Amino acid sequence: MDSTLRKDYRLIAFDLDDTLAPSKSPLPDQMAAALRRLLDLVDVCVISGGQFGQFSSQLLDNLGASTEQLGRLHLMPTCGTRYMRCIDGQWTEIYARDLTADERRRVMEVLESQARKLGLWREDTWGPVLEDRGSQITFSALGQEAPLEEKRAWDPDGRKKEALRAAGAALLPELEVRSGGSTSVDVTRKGIDKAYGIGELSSQTGIAVSDMLFVGDRLDEGGNDYPVLRLGIDAHPVGGWQDTARFVEEYAAAHTPGEADRPGEAEPQSS
Repeated sequence: MDSTLRKDYRLIAFDLDDTLAPSKSPLPDQMAAALRRLLDLVDVCVISGGQFGQFSSQLLDNLGASTEQLGRLHLMPTCGTRYMRCIDGQWTEIYARDLTADERRRVMEVLESQARKLGLWREDTWGPVLEDRGSQITFSALGQEAPLEEKRAWDPDGRKKEALRAAGAALLPELEVRSGGSTSVDVTRKGIDKAYGIGELSSQTGIAVSDMLFVGDRLDEGGNDYPVLRLGIDAHPVGGWQDTARFVEEYAAAHTPGEADRPGEAEPQSS
């Protein structure tokens, strides 16, 4: 059995796109049911490059969680530059690490000029190419609402995205320029990535990183989940939301009294 299935974690953190749900798509019913069950057992964090509006439409609208379950859910939009908790039934911003207006303007100018120079700027897109998320500027080559199949076909080997990231980083040395999703490049303050977000989460909650597990689809070197590994956090790689749903179901079964005692399943450890 996978060792992460046996360990008692206090918090399990997830990427969103292609980990909990298909890119920019609603949370599947199976995944929603699995997460509700997990929220009855441990705290859950979702950390992603998207802004809170994406979390709301993609995750919360189909989660169907109770007020008690939502109280154990931690949301970290824009890679942890924002931290949201559900307090008295309302999602409340605990902190935000916003870029200044001048920084946001310069980033957008640099990304557009370099994308045009590299031949990556398109006029026929599915929504805006550049999005100001306050604490993060995101370039999405095909637009924010591009179909999943179009996004997957645009840059299968990642070379286009890397060329833009490198060009942007050279002109914005005071900021963090990194690969985001399949067609995106994100810019935040220096040193901010998912490792930063998880570190902040530990500080805010008092939960040690050693008591956390991270689940993501891009834990490969160069992937946008990879930075969390430098924290020494336990990690479980997945190939898509179906893998995640199976893992969460198995974890919940292994840590639910009665189910965990069935033959062939791990006995729960004391917390």
